[in-house]
Amino acid sequence: MPLATIEWVGGVDGCIRLIDQTLLPTELKYVNCDDTKSIWHAIKTLMVRGAPAIGIAGAMGVVLGAKAIGTDEVDVFLRELNKVVGYLGSSRPTAVNLFWGISRMEHTAHANKGKTVKQIKELLLQEAIKIQNEDKIICRKIGENGAGFITDGVGALTHCNAGGLATADYGTALAVFFKAKEQGKQFKVYADETRPLLQGSRLTAWELMQAEIDVTLICDNMAAHVMKLGKIQCVVVGADRIAANGDTANKIGTYGVSILAKEHGIPFYVAAPVSTFDLSIKSGSEIPIEERSPEEVTNGFGKRTAPEGVKVFNPAFDVTPAKNITAIITEKGVIHKPSPESVQAVLGRRV
Repeated sequence: MPLATIEWVGGVDGCIRLIDQTLLPTELKYVNCDDTKSIWHAIKTLMVRGAPAIGIAGAMGVVLGAKAIGTDEVDVFLRELNKVVGYLGSSRPTAVNLFWGISRMEHTAHANKGKTVKQIKELLLQEAIKIQNEDKIICRKIGENGAGFITDGVGALTHCNAGGLATADYGTALAVFFKAKEQGKQFKVYADETRPLLQGSRLTAWELMQAEIDVTLICDNMAAHVMKLGKIQCVVVGADRIAANGDTANKIGTYGVSILAKEHGIPFYVAAPVSTFDLSIKSGSEIPIEERSPEEVTNGFGKRTAPEGVKVFNPAFDVTPAKNITAIITEKGVIHKPSPESVQAVLGRRV
């Protein structure tokens, strides 16, 4: 079983306990967040990261915000809770699961406005835990639906981290590998280091080693060479937001990997829950791309590696067009050759 990335401790007056992923793999440390400011900081600084985990963190953050609202008047409580939701949503703009999670919590509060404030707070905690438990089931189902793409003897490439650390339990992209291993398959995984914050080397390599899966770490700029050598037979990545046409936002560098895979005739798979789809946008051109601090590039992990004063462009995500994606693996099934029609066929919602 994976480590508990994030969990709620106690009752309505409790707190969020999570792994500080900025310290991995050299230190495994749990921290407690007991107010919205601390969980906002944890999301913003990537102490907790990965689209599903951020959605859970946002939902639990709403519970923290509700705890701090000291009125018994329901209308006043709901107005203050709306402010909490807006504040938490400002932490990271790209991962749609965050907005899905906090919106679901907001809906729960307003749907129960006929109850007392105390009762609403209890219901919010129940809903946040429900979101977490649902994600555990979803991760396992994604693994089951994707494991068939991993056969004996293959080499698979993954980028960034979409494992248990990015979810409530089993991961999305890594769930495919975990399930394949459970089925007794023998395969190799190549993990891109994932510049500039090295989620692939710090997190993915660590998770796969914990699961005793054969993993080889490579620098991002080695992927083309490794493909040319014939070591890669498929690519499996996660996602932070998927448009109605199947265009997919994921960690910066994913788009480049998709181009390399297409050039070498290698299937490119995206593994993500249905909650990562944003059907309100038609294509990836509408997905907001978070830009992060220049210091992540110039002073990575506290050491300066660039000249003082140099200009830096540091987008956290890029968008892989649907035409580069062989299939999207969800808990509801596999979307082959993503398009508005194929997405709708599996999700069962109008696109």
